Amino acid sequence: MLDHTGIVVTDLATARAFYDAIARPLGLLTVSNGEGSFLLGRGPEDYPYLWIGALRPSYWVEGSRPGINQMHIAFTAESEAAVDAFHKAALEAGGKDNGPPGPREGVPDYYGAFVLDPDGNNIEACYRNR
Repeated sequence: MLDHTGIVVTDLATARAFYDAIARPLGLLTVSNGEGSFLLGRGPEDYPYLWIGALRPSYWVEGSRPGINQMHIAFTAESEAAVDAFHKAALEAGGKDNGPPGPREGVPDYYGAFVLDPDGNNIEACYRNR
């Protein structure tokens, strides 16, 4: 259903370091996508992917700027340990805790963690024990 989504960041190098760090525990990688952006996904030709850049998108309405609208992105993790590793890597890479690893009330067989990236976007890793 999803092809891609994207977020605009204020500092591409800081964002790249953060997303490089959280990619590893999730089995993802980052790939350069020109001078002003990079992709986060399973591989350079795989969909869906997350576009991350410091460029002004053509679809932005007047007054838009990085960080003005917090975005939420949840990545699938392969295990609870991967969620824990994601959370640890995110904090070490400059993210801020927005919900430590653990089960979530009212959601059976769910284990997740939330962090804010350097621009305040809510980034989650979750494992569903199905």
